[in-house]
Amino acid sequence: MYERYYGLAERPFELTPNPRFLLLTPAHREALNTLEYGICARKGITLIIGEAGTGKTTLLRRALAIRHRAADNTNDLFVHINNPKVTRDEFLRLLAARFDLSAAAASSKVDLLRELEPLLRQRNERGCATVLIVDEAQSLSDDVLEELRLLANIESDTEKQLQLVLAGQPELAVRLNQPHLLQLKQRIALRCRLAPLTLRETGAYVAGRIRLAGGDAGRIFTREAVIGIHMAAHGIPRSINVICDNVMLAGFAADEQPIARPSVDLVCRDLDIQIDMPASVASISERQWRRQ
Repeated sequence: MYERYYGLAERPFELTPNPRFLLLTPAHREALNTLEYGICARKGITLIIGEAGTGKTTLLRRALAIRHRAADNTNDLFVHINNPKVTRDEFLRLLAARFDLSAAAASSKVDLLRELEPLLRQRNERGCATVLIVDEAQSLSDDVLEELRLLANIESDTEKQLQLVLAGQPELAVRLNQPHLLQLKQRIALRCRLAPLTLRETGAYVAGRIRLAGGDAGRIFTREAVIGIHMAAHGIPRSINVICDNVMLAGFAADEQPIARPSVDLVCRDLDIQIDMPASVASISERQWRRQ
């Protein structure tokens, strides 16, 4: 709707986890490298922790895209579960379906393991990675977490047969400290955490997405507007997307270019978002901003 007005080829702030728009902050780059290493080295369980909206799903999709682009990884199998709030029996049926096992495997854990273990072993012998990715893992029940622990036990004398990636919000890390989940925690070989963006990273995030969409951020947002967006979103990329999309729509309706801070404040009030503005951020100089 506003793309042509701002000189864009597409909307830069959609909420879908498009890996093309991933900003690789140092934390995101470290997490991406950790994911790639965990898969390549067959480390067992890799854990990614981050607040809602910090980019865990987008990061996972970028990692999968990188693996798929590599010519020698075309036979890798990635099973992605992104709605894990299921019972133990439902989870086992879901596994059977995603691994294309028989109807008997869907109704019996014994049959599931009888079919799954040889499949994993054969794939491993051919040098093919098999990865089970569970997004929103903080929603998993204790019973399902226990099943994941048992799946992590499928191994040869030298390496894991199935790589697991668990991505979840901080409450997952808290749960893993409970005594009855200690055995699962001990099997986590790699762990990384995604933090909200800093002001500098928010500026780079907004500018990067606009640039990928064919535009120039400096002609769309003022410095003060980006600061307001950062403070309102608390550095959470998903919230930044929501605010920017609404602000650009309002700016288009008001024939405003570049968009100034008052428009951000007005949109945030409409969205019932509180802007907390520390004096240290509010007084940032133009030179400091340009450095960021």
